[in-house]
Amino acid sequence: MNPLTKSHYELFGLPEGYAIDAAALDAAYRSVQGAVHPDRFSGASDTERRIAMQFATWVNEAYRTLRDPVQRAAYLCALHGADPQVHSNTAMPATFLGQQMEWRERLEEARDARSPAELRLLRGELTGSRASLIERLTEAIDRRRDYELAAGLVRQLMFVERFGEDVDAADDLLAAH
Repeated sequence: MNPLTKSHYELFGLPEGYAIDAAALDAAYRSVQGAVHPDRFSGASDTERRIAMQFATWVNEAYRTLRDPVQRAAYLCALHGADPQVHSNTAMPATFLGQQMEWRERLEEARDARSPAELRLLRGELTGSRASLIERLTEAIDRRRDYELAAGLVRQLMFVERFGEDVDAADDLLAAH
């Protein structure tokens, strides 16, 4: 089999699933990266060096994908024919959208009031929401194998992650003043 057609999981010799053993992934990455690192091919032909560079780039991308909960879920959905369409599908459950609107209003109020305490409360809620979504993704992917459901949860998790970045930016802004 052509190594570039393997899944990220096959590349690292890990079982396919959303729940992942981070230590095993890290160890497998170091092993594979050590074997394909371009420095090992410094005396090789230009073609061999270019192939080694491409392979090392793919290994790095595979590692980043599996390390990140959002990217890992999106990757698994896509592997199983359920593209999350993160750039074109913004359909969300009404309750989730309502929560997003409430959080946005509270973020604006916290900025206006220069309230680090409110930002901490928001961050706590986001942490809980993120944990719940990750738990639901684990259930959808690893237990139910429902990749369509997981694709919708990926989009929700991306919203939560993005909003977390907005909260962090507001916190940084308040800290700078």
